[in-house]
Amino acid sequence: QVHLVESGGGLVQPGGSLRLSCAASGVTLRGVGSMWYRQRPGKEREWIANHGRYENKEYDDSVRGRFFVSRDNEKNTAYLQMNNLKPEDTAVYYCNVILLGTEYFGQGTRVTVAS
Repeated sequence: QVHLVESGGGLVQPGGSLRLSCAASGVTLRGVGSMWYRQRPGKEREWIANHGRYENKEYDDSVRGRFFVSRDNEKNTAYLQMNNLKPEDTAVYYCNVILLGTEYFGQGTRVTVAS
């Protein structure tokens, strides 16, 4: 059974940084890759970053140059480093994997950017 657990969210001031983690079980992240989504208040969940199994990395325009994905294969954990955070980055952040055609999300971790 695939299980994803996000952590690392919290309250941060504009311009600050956070690193989110996504610990996976039941799936090998380096084998399938992983993605990050977020859901901002009053908005639909949106894709923001991808870390493919071939180490390809893609970012949405809204986060490119500020957010960076990485992975620790020994820990089977994905990371999202978020720098220069803005109030509009306030959201619940989710990691995502697709395994054999089925999509899995974690429970999410809340990030609030405010002074």
